[in-house]
Amino acid sequence: MSFSDLGLAEELVRAVAEAGYTSPTPIQTQAIPAILAGGDLLAGAQTGTGKTAGFALPILQRLMAVRRPASPAPRALVLTPTRELAAQVEESIRIYGKYAGLRSVAIFGGVGIHPQIATLKRGVDILVATPGRLLDHQQQHTVDLSKIEILVLDEADRMLDMGFIKDIKRILSLLPKARQNLLFSATFSDEIRALADGLLNHPAMIQVARRNSTVEIIAQKVHPVDRDRKRELLTALIRANDWVQVLVFTRTKHGANRLAEQLTKDGISALAIHGNKSQGARTRALAEFKANQLQVLVATDIAARGIDIDQLPHVVNFDLPNVAEDYVHRIGRTGRAGATGEAISLVCVDEFGLLRDIERVIGRVLEQDVIPGFEPDLSIRPEPIQRSRGAPPPRSTGHAKNGNARAREPRGQAVASGQRGTEARRNGPPARGPRTGASSAEGRRGSGNRGG
Repeated sequence: MSFSDLGLAEELVRAVAEAGYTSPTPIQTQAIPAILAGGDLLAGAQTGTGKTAGFALPILQRLMAVRRPASPAPRALVLTPTRELAAQVEESIRIYGKYAGLRSVAIFGGVGIHPQIATLKRGVDILVATPGRLLDHQQQHTVDLSKIEILVLDEADRMLDMGFIKDIKRILSLLPKARQNLLFSATFSDEIRALADGLLNHPAMIQVARRNSTVEIIAQKVHPVDRDRKRELLTALIRANDWVQVLVFTRTKHGANRLAEQLTKDGISALAIHGNKSQGARTRALAEFKANQLQVLVATDIAARGIDIDQLPHVVNFDLPNVAEDYVHRIGRTGRAGATGEAISLVCVDEFGLLRDIERVIGRVLEQDVIPGFEPDLSIRPEPIQRSRGAPPPRSTGHAKNGNARAREPRGQAVASGQRGTEARRNGPPARGPRTGASSAEGRRGSGNRGG
């Protein structure tokens, strides 16, 4: 099947072809006709499935069908949980809509609001926004949401997990009641179903991936090692295997900074990204990493949601995640678009319990390979896992239930009270097609201004 077989306009098919895509992915094959029909949609799809094109292309077509002058009152609104995801979604919309004659803009925190105000005044058809910054604009009367015809909640599960439910409900109250609603989520927890029940009207339902299904073409391996020799082993692996473009996960922001500094001293180019880095620093580091100008990018879980690279070859868990399902998100950064990938975990005695949780979630025992010269000292006693300040204690997630507390990277201020965790994350088989990635944490309210 081709994109033209889905009923898309020639302008959109041409733009997609120029972007290098010829065949729609399963989510696109199902979502595009459903959205073109004008009804609401509840879609289960995660990063890497091509979901962005799945909603961007039919939105562009629907808006092209009835032309209106661009104004500060956009016709379509896409809400995303994070800054990087907002930027990537809007970039995809511009790529697919290069011949559509429509205007799009992304607004998010971490950057000045005044250039965004000027852009909105010039007129926009499709607005991509994070919840906090959108409400900032609404409070300053610099955006008009009264003409929204289509609403997309992208990565809805992550938005709930990050405590945005009150912001979302407030935004929904500002929109016209007659509109098309599209909700995309990697999981269908009780919270997501409750949100969908209140938002969607007799929606079509699409689900394209199994819960917690790890990407089969990713080679997964565990290297047992003493906690104090992890950095030394990582350096040895990178040098011995001549690895380039390595994404390394740490549990804390401080750990990310320290590891990046140590790798740099070892002669390996490395930078860290996390919530305490400025938006400019995070954007520059990610751009250098994507352009192969940076050998190692060290990231916390939330910050890594801005990384979407088709051919990312190596993911390393320097620290295992406190929440087992996050392992699936981490390794899903590699092995995309039909490429093979490798996921390596450096596991010390402190993390054996976390490793068992991960193996229960993915339904397999991971191969263990002790590297000569780095044999772990079996007499070392386990120590409590170091966590980010303010994060809840790690919990076994082999049988996760909705509402369990999740270990989170704390942002600049406390997360809104009542924040709840989502149920098990999933990652399905890689799919070739237009898509966008996930992204790092949207900042919360700062002094007098929302950080998101």
